[in-house]
Amino acid sequence: MRIRLQPSYILHSRPYRDSSALLEVLTAEYGRISLVARGARRRSRGGSSAALLQPFIPLLLSFSGRSSLQTLTATEAVGKVLRLRGQRIFSGMYVNELLVRLLHRHDAHPQLFAAYGRTLQGLAGNDVVDTVLRRFEVTLLGELGYSFDLGVDGSTGAVVREDLWYHYHPDFGIVAGGDASDQSRPAFSGSDLLAMAGGEFGGQVRLTAKRLLRQALATHLGGAPLRSRDLFRPGGAASSPLPGRVESVNGGRS
Repeated sequence: MRIRLQPSYILHSRPYRDSSALLEVLTAEYGRISLVARGARRRSRGGSSAALLQPFIPLLLSFSGRSSLQTLTATEAVGKVLRLRGQRIFSGMYVNELLVRLLHRHDAHPQLFAAYGRTLQGLAGNDVVDTVLRRFEVTLLGELGYSFDLGVDGSTGAVVREDLWYHYHPDFGIVAGGDASDQSRPAFSGSDLLAMAGGEFGGQVRLTAKRLLRQALATHLGGAPLRSRDLFRPGGAASSPLPGRVESVNGGRS
């Protein structure tokens, strides 16, 4: 199979054999795939195209092969290079790790691909980071078939009430019960949930949205923690290996 000029993003890369790189890639039409970039770590051979094989750059990739591990044959940058800076780099790595952990290979999600592009644009711009991440998490859960209505009690079908407290259930989504003093399970106010149902994920509901969606994602991530979250902790960037290689286009580390 030969694929030409497929819209793509690099999610993760690691060394492979002597001078190659093993890439985890999100594509528009083929979902998450693995590619071998032969000679990518040998810059005398890789040239300028090798410097493009890093996260957050919109690419057109050509590849071929019959197995689940195909070979990259051509790389082109497309559109504007998205430059994430400071803590926003770690937010981008968090999004990439979610995709690597949760997406099945060769399962196309064109709407998720588009949402991922918008997410990177928001992180590269001046959008509020928490709002950008929460909207992507909601989209991701929906694309994976795990969506739930933030404004409806999933066990009864009743509309969420501002004056009640709710908790998250993996099978039903939002379920009435509990209160803020219940330490056995996180509780969320109906007023916050209704604000989130209306598209608000920042401001006063920022922490509620973060806690709720983290709990929903944890159900599907299994027991292994996300490595990218360590980068947000004090000393994390210095002490933890980055889940993906980030350099500027000319090869310097960001």
